[in-house]
Amino acid sequence: MSLKDRLTRLTGEAPKPSSIDPRQDRIAELRRKLDRAMKPREHNTPAGIPAPRRGETPLEHVVAGEETRTPHGAFFLSRAAMKADDVHGHVRICDAARAGLEAAANLAGVRMERDASMEGGLFLDTETTGLMGGTGTFPFLIGLGWFEAGSFVTCQLFARDFSEEGAMLEYLSELASGRQFLVTFNGKAYDLNLLAARFILNRCRDSLSAMPHIDLLHPSRRILAHRLENARLSTIETHVLGVERDGDVPGFEIPGRYFDWLRHRDGRAVQDVFKHNRLDVVSLASLLKYLADLVEDSQKMVHSHHGDLLKVAGVIYERGDLSKARSMLEALSLSPRPDVAASAREALSLVYKKARQWGKAAAIWQDLVASNPHDFFAVVELAKFYEHHAREHGKALQLVTRLLDGANGLSHDERASAEHRLRRLLQKASLE
Repeated sequence: MSLKDRLTRLTGEAPKPSSIDPRQDRIAELRRKLDRAMKPREHNTPAGIPAPRRGETPLEHVVAGEETRTPHGAFFLSRAAMKADDVHGHVRICDAARAGLEAAANLAGVRMERDASMEGGLFLDTETTGLMGGTGTFPFLIGLGWFEAGSFVTCQLFARDFSEEGAMLEYLSELASGRQFLVTFNGKAYDLNLLAARFILNRCRDSLSAMPHIDLLHPSRRILAHRLENARLSTIETHVLGVERDGDVPGFEIPGRYFDWLRHRDGRAVQDVFKHNRLDVVSLASLLKYLADLVEDSQKMVHSHHGDLLKVAGVIYERGDLSKARSMLEALSLSPRPDVAASAREALSLVYKKARQWGKAAAIWQDLVASNPHDFFAVVELAKFYEHHAREHGKALQLVTRLLDGANGLSHDERASAEHRLRRLLQKASLE
């Protein structure tokens, strides 16, 4: 009797077939892994976050905050508040709390509920492990802010490890569910899409996607880019909001700082990241105040950058508020800046034209032509008026002929357009 047979007799076990398909073993193993992955999260969450190594600085020693435990797990939370009289750049917090919400929402093309107020807003900015997006990008720090009794509260949610993401997102969703609207900078293209994907992956309720959303990037581009190198928030802070950051961590370093934290658990690796994120959140409130003031104070003309006001008028015109746009442009047409005044008068003439106030529109075109007979815009608009409304083809022909006689400054397309109009006017004049 062989040794194998003796062992079988002693243990009472039947010998295993030797012809089992290896693929079945692989399938069974995959099923076991899938079953483990589908178990409730609490069974898969690590028992704790590794402690800092000897000589490293605990996070709570350099960032004001503490571990927050929830039914869904734990994460690190840092909370701070700026008082009503505190200043961020050119803006006091109490003034930012009184920003014109309707004006800012109008610039962003967002409809707000009637009972919406600044204290109902949630300002949001994330710090992530990369900018490429997709399921591999991890939002390890979520900065939030809101107004509360005139002060501005900032609340930062930090995942000390990848396992804390679910708890952090559940806390975010619960907090956001009590707010009326959301404010971000490039949130439509990045932050909200990223968070929506993470909510799904963690099987969390997404209370952000359905909120009215004021994304300040788009109105900032439209209104401020004419005088800035770019429309980044840091650039706007320096040149518009008057915010000077001392020793700020560059954005491109932030993912690396988090990976350093994961390796060493040294709070100093992310200390400046918390500061950077907090300033971003406060700047959102300051920027919203600035943009809202442009709309509300346009009639007073006390703003030093009339070019910004001119861009605001254009946005309001596109939003369909012709009355507001007209009043802004009428005030800007008297600007001491010649370039702003001329552009405002051009835009104002088109507002009059759309309202079929031909007399007012023609008066502006006549003044512009009197100042510069080769002003392509004014000549063409006035020629259209004479041709189609006043039926004075001779005057229209005279304007276009004079424009082409000094056509050195015209572009190829402008010259072609003027020549086409001249041929049509000559044909009409020959039939009279």
